[in-house]
Amino acid sequence: MSGCAVVTGGASGIGAATAVALRSAGHKVVIIDRRLAAACEIANRISAEAFELDIGAEADVRAVIETVESCVAPIDILVNCAGPLQNTDRPEDLTMRVWDRIVDIHLRGTYLVSVEVGRRMALRRGGSIVTVASVMGMRSGPLHAYGPAKAALINLNEGLAAEWGPANVRVNTVSPGFVTTPGLERGLEEHVMNRQRLEKSAALGRTVTPAEVASAICFLASSAASGITGCNLPVDAGYLVAGSWEAYGGLRVPREMEDRPAIPPCEQRTLPETRQ
Repeated sequence: MSGCAVVTGGASGIGAATAVALRSAGHKVVIIDRRLAAACEIANRISAEAFELDIGAEADVRAVIETVESCVAPIDILVNCAGPLQNTDRPEDLTMRVWDRIVDIHLRGTYLVSVEVGRRMALRRGGSIVTVASVMGMRSGPLHAYGPAKAALINLNEGLAAEWGPANVRVNTVSPGFVTTPGLERGLEEHVMNRQRLEKSAALGRTVTPAEVASAICFLASSAASGITGCNLPVDAGYLVAGSWEAYGGLRVPREMEDRPAIPPCEQRTLPETRQ
């Protein structure tokens, strides 16, 4: 029996785009999400399976993974994408209830799923795990639970990559920048963030699409990345490299572009996005 690809948090955003991309690449896909109705909607559209799961519940994680492996297929790809966003509260306003929830799902939940799946991959001597972290785990920001949890995920995956490498299980991380998900759109609508500032803060002058993040995830999960483990790959349109330029007046327009008119839209060349 051929294996399957499991995507936690696959009901929307990056997770949904990843499920679509993996299915388009020919994988049998299982979507796991706390919101079963939304997960089933995506699953029905791409001929996948869907399961309901709160990844913070240890017994439930074990039961659902056992069901997937016995009723669908052994898991050879795991994508950890489940986790809520966080408001930009000041530390004194961030309640421990919210802090615990963010850390519990992002860090504890990802650990529980990774261990339950990873130990099975190790017994079979092969598999690929890709966890979605964030550039907020690599830089400071007003996300005092989300940022530390994402930073911990990067470190966690490095440790798991070393732990399971001898069993031919690869563990990698993708760190998105600002991605055009429903959560980001809500932040823009509520004026928590400013679109112009977001775009200006990235070297490419734009945000990232869920499909672009999904492409990076699919690459790291595939045999094309067979020699890569313990890697953290930013997919951020150049956010990490552009921020420090503000001290020097911001990014400069290349000299070759200063006296030239903009390229008409019909002549622009862009890489194709993953089909959805």
